[in-house]
Amino acid sequence: MSEIDDTQAPLLDHLIELRRRLLWSIAALAVAFGGCMYFARQILRFLVAPLKAAGQVTVINTEVVGGFFVELKVAFFAALMIAFPVIANQLWQFVAPGLYRKEKRALLPFLLATPVLFLLGASMAYFVAIPAALKFLLTFQGDLDGVKQEALLEINNYLKFTMQFVFGFGLSFLLPVLLMLLEHAGIVTFEQLKGAWRYATVGAFALSAVLTPPDIGSQLLLAVPLVGLYFLSLVAIWFTRRRREKLAEAESEAEAA
Repeated sequence: MSEIDDTQAPLLDHLIELRRRLLWSIAALAVAFGGCMYFARQILRFLVAPLKAAGQVTVINTEVVGGFFVELKVAFFAALMIAFPVIANQLWQFVAPGLYRKEKRALLPFLLATPVLFLLGASMAYFVAIPAALKFLLTFQGDLDGVKQEALLEINNYLKFTMQFVFGFGLSFLLPVLLMLLEHAGIVTFEQLKGAWRYATVGAFALSAVLTPPDIGSQLLLAVPLVGLYFLSLVAIWFTRRRREKLAEAESEAEAA
């Protein structure tokens, strides 16, 4: 038991520590929100750039205060992205004192990989998935035997569409971290994950159908990377399990000697 950094603390101490971590997380989100609110117009220009690239040069507000609430939404959206590493770090600092030193070393790479994978997924959504989806969806307009069909996009609906893509892809790209943590905790085994690849494939397509528009192209843009990440997770779990077994054998030999 000497390997544990801190002794067991009363429940009240844990609640006080949890409150402190929550306050730091809220403070980070508030500071990020203040900065993002100042640059909300520039962030909005960045978010509507794929729309402009798809040939749509007009968006509308359907409410008098619509423009103001749009900038609030944009600022909060950007603040969540910026404050995410701080929030993850506060969660880690709350959990870490109850872990063994070996467990800390094992979980630290997952903590570092989380914002990287989230950013990778969000970037894929912005630079690949959203432009492809818009290019397809905006083709359903034009002349209908003398009647002009034109897409008049409401800015709040467009932002909802964009945020759904960005957060959906970002969270989905955390799949390797989730699977490796579950395997490391002993909740699932490599053999179970390997045997469930068919169910995982079906689940990836079902999840993509929920997180993306109903067109097959958008769904494939999320489902295919998810399936690839699942198999990549299997490879990573196989290597990490083999490494743990070698370390355990080396420790056993050292103790026997």
